Amino acid sequence: MVAPLVWTFSTSLKTKEGVFALPPQWIPDPVVWDNYVRVWSAAPLASGIWNSIIVSASVTILGTIASMLAAFAFAKLRLPFKNVLFLVLLGAIMIPFPTIMIPQFSMFASAGLVDTLWPLILPGIFGNIVMVFFLRQYLASVPDSIIEAAKIDGAGYLRIFFQLIFPVIRPAVAAQFILWFMGVWNDYLGPIIYLNSPEKQTLQLVIASLNMTYASQTDYPLIMAGSFIALIPVLVMFAVFQKQIIESIALTGSKA
Repeated sequence: MVAPLVWTFSTSLKTKEGVFALPPQWIPDPVVWDNYVRVWSAAPLASGIWNSIIVSASVTILGTIASMLAAFAFAKLRLPFKNVLFLVLLGAIMIPFPTIMIPQFSMFASAGLVDTLWPLILPGIFGNIVMVFFLRQYLASVPDSIIEAAKIDGAGYLRIFFQLIFPVIRPAVAAQFILWFMGVWNDYLGPIIYLNSPEKQTLQLVIASLNMTYASQTDYPLIMAGSFIALIPVLVMFAVFQKQIIESIALTGSKA
């Protein structure tokens, strides 16, 4: 698992000739740090990173809040037809994205939102049904008596959720958050459909453009430098939430 990451970093520090050296060099000789300087002027990397941060942060943060509240409602509140509604939402997962791709594009085009970041943000801020399903199953182990006792003491549903429920499901939320963040950060299909202007493109489109421009010149160190920069936020997110992810997996396994 680590080898491709190490090879990416190693290649980013090589010369053009060093990429094709036989036997392959894991430790570059010489080490060329200049590739990380050149990549910023070779492509609009800074704007790509900023656009990806805007999309990923807004979708995952707002979408996670919506998903948590929806999971709490489906798991613990008495709502009419909530099981039917939940099954309908689960059934929507079975609809492949290419089926709705053209109607969704037409809708955003008629609203004048093409070539903006809004088509990438709006669908996600209302929640993620996979996260809702996961957290709903996780909440099944929380006793209803805790919620009833809090209601008797006069606590509202939002206070019950954030003071009693959220600390319990925090490991599960962290696991789903990092997986969702990785998916949004690495998304290529959505941005390539809606974004045209170079200054509006996300990081994955910038890397793809970098590959198309410099692969023909066999400047693979430059491409790998850009690719490794794109990996750093995901690695940081995993390092920050690693403990919660492992706790979530362990707890889920013990419940099963």
